[in-house]
Amino acid sequence: MLRFLTAGESHGRALVVVVEGLPAGLPVEAADVTNELARRRLGYGRGPRMRFEADEITLLGGIRHGRTLGSPVAIEIANTEWPKWTEEMSPDPGAPSKVLTQPRPGHADLPGMLKYGFEDARDVLERASARETAARVAAGAVAKQLLTHLGITVVSHIVGLGDATTTPASARPGPADLDRVDGSAVRCFDPAAEEAMVAAVKAAAKEGDSLGGVAEVLAYGVPVGLGSHVHWDRKLDANLAQALMSIQAVKAVEIGEGWDNATRRGSVAHDAIHYDEDADVYVRPTDRAGGIEGGMSNGALIVLRVAMKPLATLNRPVLETVDVVTKESTVSFRERTDVTAVPAMGVVAESMTALVLANEVLRKFGGDSLAELLRNRDGYLASLGATPSAAAGPASDSAAG
Repeated sequence: MLRFLTAGESHGRALVVVVEGLPAGLPVEAADVTNELARRRLGYGRGPRMRFEADEITLLGGIRHGRTLGSPVAIEIANTEWPKWTEEMSPDPGAPSKVLTQPRPGHADLPGMLKYGFEDARDVLERASARETAARVAAGAVAKQLLTHLGITVVSHIVGLGDATTTPASARPGPADLDRVDGSAVRCFDPAAEEAMVAAVKAAAKEGDSLGGVAEVLAYGVPVGLGSHVHWDRKLDANLAQALMSIQAVKAVEIGEGWDNATRRGSVAHDAIHYDEDADVYVRPTDRAGGIEGGMSNGALIVLRVAMKPLATLNRPVLETVDVVTKESTVSFRERTDVTAVPAMGVVAESMTALVLANEVLRKFGGDSLAELLRNRDGYLASLGATPSAAAGPASDSAAG
């Protein structure tokens, strides 16, 4: 079983993540984590913080000479802005220089203040901040390293930003296309849609507003049988949905063509099963189920879509709120913000997907070392025959070969 725990606040000294359950012998280097964290900072419409955040990491434990030890892996991500916040965020007894009493709509501020009895919104927002996702991406980097050895690759791309979207005919990126996706200003694989998305961000920025959007996450090479139909909390789609919904500002998750299938008749809502005699595999000509049936991966491409709401912290604060001390109406305060963080959210969604898949791989195949895990996987696949992830649908054909 793989599990992870993050700690730290947005403007605190550092974020820390502990990942437990990794097998021994997995190659992991600091550069693997640093590269993923750099991807999280990508995207047109990000605020100035992305330009000077360095995400300086330290591998604190669980790794020796570039290999995991089978013990918990601990990673620290230092906050390069800490000197500016030493007094305000000090863990020592004292008082802040400014108390934030005007909670922002759309944030955790007011519910958290009421739940925990806080008088200062910063006691909530520092932990609720999306900065915490840096720790998730660090954990996801290690999970991706594990999946790589099993032939599994997780890729994301942006399919919607504001009212600018890709089309059903737009090609999907394959495992070899990640650099091209990351090279896009908004991490979009469709050049025409990319241009429209950049224009939408510019228009929102001009008005001091924000944009939400949708990332599509694709998992290639996932073998049949991850997850289970026997218990509600073992279903792969349920666990993926929970993990993706836990990302800050995410409000909807779709698996396959979930929303469209709700409007179709059953005769056209499912993926036919074909058999390829030459390859000795079952294949699906479509991916309406998103590669998951009955709570289990079916060997096809896993397709997930994650919808992020527009950020509630605006560069031109207009959202009405109430001062919790005076009870007077006002507008929410301005904390440094982005016009959109959707491109970065796609990277976080990759990480959460990788962490769920890595957990399911370990649950299915077990093993205290990477070598033992691979032996167990190979034995399972041998009992089934070859079970590669099958490319599905016209939008996938050009990218998945």
